[in-house]
Amino acid sequence: MGICVKVLLADDHRLIIEGVKLKLAELDPAVETVVAMNLEELESLIQTHGDSLDLALIDITMPGTHGHEHVAKLRSAVPKLPVIVLSGLEDVELMRALMDLGVLGFIPKAYSPDVMLSAIRLVLAGGVYIPPLLLSNAQAQGWHPGDTRALSSHPASAVSGPSHSIDGLRKLLTERQIDVMRLLSQGKPNKLIARDLGISEGTVKIHLAAIFRALNVRNRVEAVVASRKLQGL
Repeated sequence: MGICVKVLLADDHRLIIEGVKLKLAELDPAVETVVAMNLEELESLIQTHGDSLDLALIDITMPGTHGHEHVAKLRSAVPKLPVIVLSGLEDVELMRALMDLGVLGFIPKAYSPDVMLSAIRLVLAGGVYIPPLLLSNAQAQGWHPGDTRALSSHPASAVSGPSHSIDGLRKLLTERQIDVMRLLSQGKPNKLIARDLGISEGTVKIHLAAIFRALNVRNRVEAVVASRKLQGL
């Protein structure tokens, strides 16, 4: 059975869960979603699925939670997992606290499903999503996020300077993305990469976007050249 994009969705409202699932299917028809509706379920899923997850979408207020403590625990338990927080409030201070924890996206629930999907694509590609208005308000207060790879709805810019070893890239990429890059360096097209790894071509494209940014390249040809220079790949 093939491996697809795997998303942890934590929210206590069934309508929101089903709506997000429908939107995630546009990301990849074969997307796998594991759902937690309270803190206990969330902690259990982190233990069970933590290492195999590609993304976490976490509601800031769920039964059993206290402030954003559950988000901090998730970041600590699975530090490489990209986390996006869903919030019922457009709260600048909350957003700042979460971004300082290493959360890569903050999406008010009042926003449209299309904005959410764009934010998810951005984060999976290695960027950071902050609502433009909240970012402006936070910057007016003198705050600047620590991760400047991407802000708001703008495309993620490349990280400064390529890493010259595979160990350096492991800080930016998941093991699955490393596998994609290894096959990419062999000159294989997306279709063969997808077949070899048992994933969809859509998932390969998502991983390639993150790889391009990690390698600080603009296209596939440059990525192949850069990946072949890596030590340890």
